[in-house]
Amino acid sequence: YFRSIMSSATRFSGGGGGPVSEAITTKLQQAFSPTHLEVRNESHMHNVPQNSETHFKVIVISDKFKDAKTPIKRHRLINETLREEVAADGPVHALSIVAMTPDKWQAKLDQGESVGPSPNCRGGDGSLPPKH
Repeated sequence: YFRSIMSSATRFSGGGGGPVSEAITTKLQQAFSPTHLEVRNESHMHNVPQNSETHFKVIVISDKFKDAKTPIKRHRLINETLREEVAADGPVHALSIVAMTPDKWQAKLDQGESVGPSPNCRGGDGSLPPKH
């Protein structure tokens, strides 16, 4: 359910992505030239139909974040890049963002830290059809 891309050795991991996952991946690659990119479709953890593409976590590691000193500034850059996908009428309902410079990412890895999955859905508001 996730795709991982590292520019030093372009590599794809996890299951194949659908059209929304592919669009997110392409846009983030083009905008940020990341040294590490993961686009995780976490829709399966929520009350949505099977094979949905509505809930994502992105991990974007890029030198382009050096001037964006705060997490909110980095998140705004990513949200602007994905404005069509996260629009009110867009396909993405939820987007979790981890955005760091390569130095900060390496420090995180050196400390043995990683980015785990988001928590499972707690049921939502019940407006979506049940999973099948």
